[in-house]
Formats: sequence, structure tokens, C-alpha cells
Amino acid sequence: MSFSSFELCLFELCISPRLLVVLIYRPPKTDSNFLNDFCDLVADCILKYDYVLFFGDFNIHICCPDNVLAKGFFNLLDSFNLTQWVSSPTHARGHILDLVISYGLPVMNLVTLPPVFPDHSPILCDVTLPCPVPVCEAPATRFRALDAETISKFVDCMSVRLETFNPDPSNVDHYSQHFDVLCNQVLDVVAPLKLCKSRPRREPWLSDVTRACRRACRSSERKWKKDGLQVSRELFRASLVAYQDAVRAARMAYFADIIETNSNNPKILFKTLNSVLVYQEPSSMSPTAAGNSEAFHKFFVDKVSGIRAVISGNSVDPVPVHPSPPTLSSLNTVSYSELSKLVARQKPSGSPLDVLPPRLWKAAFPCLGPSLGQIINGSLSTGVVPAALKAAVIRPTLKKPGADVSVIENYRPISTLPFTSKLLEKVVYQQLVSHLADSDLFEVFQSGFRSGHSTESALLRVLNDIYLSLDQGTSVLLLLLDLTAAFDTVDHAILLDRLERWVGIKGSALDWFRSYLQNRTFCVKLGDVFSSWEGLRWGVPQGSILGPLLFAIYLLPLGSIFRKHGLSFHLYADDCQIYSPLCQEKGHSIQSFVSCVNEVKSWLMSNYLHLNEGKTELIVFHPNSRNVDRYADLGPLSPYSKPVVTSLGVKLDVGLKFDAHINSVIRSSFFHLRRLAKIKHMLSRAHLERVLHAFVISRLDYCNSLYAGLCQSTLRRLQVVQNSAARFLTGTRKRDHISPVLASLHWLPICYRSQFKILVFVYHFFQGGGPPYLATLLNRHSPSRALRSSDQGLLAVPRSRCRTRGDRAFSVLAPSLWNQLPPSVRLSPSLPVFKNHLKTHLLRLAFPEHV
Repeated sequence: MSFSSFELCLFELCISPRLLVVLIYRPPKTDSNFLNDFCDLVADCILKYDYVLFFGDFNIHICCPDNVLAKGFFNLLDSFNLTQWVSSPTHARGHILDLVISYGLPVMNLVTLPPVFPDHSPILCDVTLPCPVPVCEAPATRFRALDAETISKFVDCMSVRLETFNPDPSNVDHYSQHFDVLCNQVLDVVAPLKLCKSRPRREPWLSDVTRACRRACRSSERKWKKDGLQVSRELFRASLVAYQDAVRAARMAYFADIIETNSNNPKILFKTLNSVLVYQEPSSMSPTAAGNSEAFHKFFVDKVSGIRAVISGNSVDPVPVHPSPPTLSSLNTVSYSELSKLVARQKPSGSPLDVLPPRLWKAAFPCLGPSLGQIINGSLSTGVVPAALKAAVIRPTLKKPGADVSVIENYRPISTLPFTSKLLEKVVYQQLVSHLADSDLFEVFQSGFRSGHSTESALLRVLNDIYLSLDQGTSVLLLLLDLTAAFDTVDHAILLDRLERWVGIKGSALDWFRSYLQNRTFCVKLGDVFSSWEGLRWGVPQGSILGPLLFAIYLLPLGSIFRKHGLSFHLYADDCQIYSPLCQEKGHSIQSFVSCVNEVKSWLMSNYLHLNEGKTELIVFHPNSRNVDRYADLGPLSPYSKPVVTSLGVKLDVGLKFDAHINSVIRSSFFHLRRLAKIKHMLSRAHLERVLHAFVISRLDYCNSLYAGLCQSTLRRLQVVQNSAARFLTGTRKRDHISPVLASLHWLPICYRSQFKILVFVYHFFQGGGPPYLATLLNRHSPSRALRSSDQGLLAVPRSRCRTRGDRAFSVLAPSLWNQLPPSVRLSPSLPVFKNHLKTHLLRLAFPEHV
């Protein structure tokens, strides 16, 4: 391994865990390739080692904040999660030139000694490698053994018992209770609960075939050791090879089955990867301690009660009632065939309170379907939700990865609901969404949990408006509101009023929602220990199907306040973004922004929602440096001001260069690449590629349409990740050219991937789909006289002034890219055909010599 811009020496400490040490010398002369070369070096090293130590004479003045090379170097370190430890001068003239940089391990007791050699100071430090984390023994659990034979016996027994099962169908609560009792009785007969004690973890891919090969291998080994004959030795070697081949084949088949089944479910893939790598989330919480479950229970209850006590009845709702909307007075029942399709599509997730596990519902649906239909249709027609379907088991979940697991405030309550409850909610959800769409009752700028909408489409619209304002020479202020426990403080009476007066829910349909919200209960479960049960007086359950949609309805009046003050806004569930150009001529000033924020606070308080002042963030984007001092004083908004904010998972900086966000993407991508390297030998190439897409490429593609228009030096850092993933998949050597590899994989480079995403949004516009707030930004090209281009599906391209601002706006960039496409691509008859033609076209542009 050699580079033109610096010299290096590498050696590995063969200890457990392995440590790679890299000694570097960079000549003082500036070399424009240094950052690219060092980036390639780091990407190659951290892909193979969990712990790396870089040190040497870098000849970079990192102590000078205005040094361009130092800025780029620190940005690169941040991208790969590297830590630089030297803070005192290492050169006789007072600069820091000699560095100690580590990856994955801390450096302690670092001391800079007086210069010994001509002008550089020696550096002494201690490095401690972490010890392997012991795997905690799992507690004993109770389970039912359900295999194909047991399910068949259950169906036979249940069919006989259902012939004499005749409770009153008009009382759906009574019917549901008796049906659960019957199912439990039958299960106790065919699959009684068993206590499973903790055992050493066995490889899940071992089968009878592999065990037989292992027995044969050990038998031949004993025979060889006993007689010492050459023929016995050859027999042992042959049986050992056969055993290794059997294990390899069984292991690959095991992972192939998991990947094929869960190719669209990264959560299951990540869980499987963790189980193979013996990875365990560090936790100081004992999952079997009853006190912990009660502590979480008390914390969640007290938190919501405290918020409600502070803001209760402080103001009056300032928003007028919405004009009378179309009415939905009853909920339609579902047929057996519709219910069958719904059960088949529903994810097999349920609750610890489920009498029947979800996979048994799916396998035995022909037997259980009529009774399930009786419960669901009885609930829809009577407007009563059975009490058993309103009991939630709370699973405390960390709010952010890497948060301190010992701090109870770092957890949010996620409700796990019974499988039948989710089916009932799904039926109601579909009818409610249909009513909102047909009646045009959705908030236009609410993107949360709506078909055809996404965080990416929301950010495209927000940044489009910001880019256009900056292009006109106007600064833009963006405020991101954070609500504390937003879902948990929703007032049921106010929500029912919203449903009735803003959405038009009446009659038995309103009775159903009233029954759904009232008399709900919950408990907290840690391990096998349940806390005490508590009534849920407020809130909509997180983890439910209806919860996010009901919360969006709860926020419907909020848009009226923003429009009243003439501010732009966008919502994604409980994430609220307010932005406006700071233009005195148009009446857009900081004071008008403050007035709007104050009215929003008042509305939130009157609706029992609490604004988290500590997590609310504000950023000001300037068209140039001359505007910075003009809006240096933000008045009451100053405490919220930050140089980098996070909006819907994307980090935005004041220059809209996305450096912080790209650094985060690179860190997480290489984290998963390192983990996948440890199981690469267990996967076939096809399945390894699927896993790479799930863990790495998906991160490169998240909101990648926002990268369009970025400078090539910024995009190259993301390209390094994709190149590393391609080399990892194909086994390509470091110095081999990457373009043929990417072309053979049909992987578009980063810059073309962003164009692909934007052009798909445009195609949705021509097909009448996609978010309306993006469709309003596009206009068909209308020539002043009849031309042959009139029927070519072209778009009008607005004029812009600045390449780094206006040209990056969706309303400018999307038409420009669209009009450059060949007519055969633009006029594709369907979305799959369009994607196929578009990818082929972009591949030819990216790799003209290889496609």
C-alpha cells in the first residue's frame, strides 16, 4: 500500500482484539491529493480492523482554525469517527504538527516532552484495548412449542369446539372474552406452556445432517489416534472436510432463508447479525428486576401527569372551528375475503398478552376467520372496542442509539398491542384515510404517515423554498419545534371534538373512536416481569396503527396559525418546521416570526401539548457573508440558534453544504461494513449484496435527492463509501479501477443516484401522483406557438441567479434534469418501465466505456 502524498509504515499487534498501528509522514509541501489519499487509507483500514492507531508527522497546522487544509482534515476525521488527541504544540515554533489519532479506543496520559530532535517534540501516551464483553445468561422463559403438527392438531380441536361455541354476538366484548378463553383452553391441550431454562447458545444452522457429519469426524479421529495408520489419517481428513463443507452449506442456507424472507425488514436482519456476532447492547438495567418495571411505569405516568399539570387550562384555543366537513357516520364492515387478505399482509407482530401468536392466526385463519370477523364487524357496527384490545404492554425503547442506558429519561414508551387490535385498527385506518382524502381534509403540508409522502419529499419542499429565497439575496430563518411526549399528552375530549367538527365523524363512527380512546390500560414489561396496570387517561398509543393519524388530526388547526402570520411551515407527525425569508419589504421580520411562535405556544398549551424549549432549534441561512451581521441579534429566538440542526434525520448547516450529515452517513456506513466483513464468509454473493443494500446503500440513498448540486469534493466522500462496499462485495483489490466494478454491479454513482431520485418524483407528477406541495412547483412547458416539442412531456425551467442556491431548488433542478432526458425515457408508459429506462440511461452517462 503506497500513496503519492505521504509515506507510511503499518504493523499489526497480534493480540485479542487486533490493533493496527499506522505511522505516517507527510512532507511539508502542499499536495492536493493528501485528503483523498488519507481518506482511502482510513476507509481501507477501518473496514478490516475494529481498533486503529494513526500517529506521526502530518505537517498540518491544526491549531490554525482558518487553515483550509486543517478544516478539510478535521472534517475527514469526523466522517470516520476518528479522534485526534494532541492539544499542545509539538514543534519548536509552537504549532501542532505531530498527531495521535485513534479509532475505536481511547488514548490516555498523553504527554508532550521538550524537543529532542531538531524541532519536534516526542509524544508519550497510553493505549488500553477494551476487554471482550461477557454475554449475560438469558433468564428462563415460558413458551409453547408450535410446529406444523401442533398447528394441525389445534385446527382440528378448535373446529370441533367452535361448533358448540355460541355466545351472544351482539355483545362484542363478551364474545371476545369467551373466544380468548376457548383458544387458551385448546392451546393448553395441544401445546401446553413449557419452562425453557437458559442453555449455552448453539449455532442455529446446525441440523441432523451436520451433527451426523460431526459424529463421523470424531469417530474417525479417535480411530486414527488409536491405530496411527496413514489410511486412518486420510479417512479422518476426508471426514473433517466433509463436516466443514456440511457446516458451510447449512450456514449459508440458514442465512439465505432469513435474507429471502426478511429482505425488506432491516430490523430482523440487524437482529440476526447481532446474534451471530454475539453483540449485546450494554445495559445496566436488570431485565428481570420487578423494581425496574415499576420504576419505568412510575416515570412514564409521572412525566405525562407533570406536563399536564403545568399547562392545564392556561389559555383558550385561538383557532376558529373548521367549516362543516362531509360526514362519516358509520364504519363499514369487512367481508371474509377482505379480512383474509388483511391478515396475510399484516406483519406477524403482536403483544405478550396475545392468546394466539400472530403466526398461528395466519396459519389457522380458515378455522379462526369467521370468529375474528365476528369480533371486528361487531365492533365496527356497535361502536364498541373490546376491553382486551385496548390493553397495551409498554416496551421502553432508547430514544437515540448510544444513549446512556442507565438514565431512565433516555427511554420512550412504545406500545405493543394485540394482533387482533392491529387488524381492527387497520380496517378503521383505511376507511378514515379514504374519508380524509376524498373530502380533502388532510393538511397539505403534513407528510407524516401518508401514502406518496416521505421525509425526503418534505425536505425537498422546505429546501426548495429556502434556496429560492437565498437566490433572491434574502436570509431565511428556520425553526424546528420539539414537543415533549407529544403522543402521550393528547387530550381525548379535544381529539373527539376534532374528529367531529373538523373531520365530520358522527354517529356510531364517533362512538367507536370514543370507545377506542376511553378506558385504555397499560403496563410496562421488562424481561418476564410486568409492572402493575394503569389506566391511560390521555394520549394515543405509540406503536399503534391509528395513533399517528389521530395525532395528525389533532394538529389540524395549527396550519391556520402559520397561514395567518404568512409563514411557511411543514409537519411530519409531531415534527414541526417553521421558516420564512427575513425581508422587511414584504413584512417578514423577526418580530412577526416571534409573534407567530408565541401564538403557537399558546395554542399548544390550550391543547395540552408542551414545547420542549431545550430541544427546539433555530438556524439562519444567509445568501452571503454580508448578511450575517444584519441578523446577528435574533431577540427572544437567540437561545434556540445553532450552527447545525437536525431536520427529519438530516443535518443542516448554515452553508447548506451537508458536511455534518455526510460525516454521519459515512460513520454509520463503515460501522456496518466492518460488521458485515465478519460474516462475509457465511453468505453467498447474492445474499451479501442484499444485506449490503439493507445496511449500507440504504444509508447512502436516504434523502439523497438533497445532494444534487453539491460540489464534487463533497460527493466524493460518499463515493468512497460506495466504492468500499463494491470492493467488499466483489473482492476487488485496492488499486484496481472501480468504474468497471460499479458498472458490472449496475450501481449508479452517488451523483447519478440523486438525479435518479429527483426524476422519479417528476414522473409521479406526470402520472398525477406524489405530494401536491411538490406538484405545484412543476409546470408543463407551453410554447407560444405549435411546435413538435409540445407533446414531448417537457417542463418549464424557471430562471435562477446563483448556481449554488437557486439551481439547487427542486423547482429549477427537476425540470432541467427532466428536459435533458431522451423522449423514450420521459414518455415511458409505467413507473417500472420508466425506472428501468432511466437507470440504463444514467448508467450509460456514468460509464460510457463499460455499458
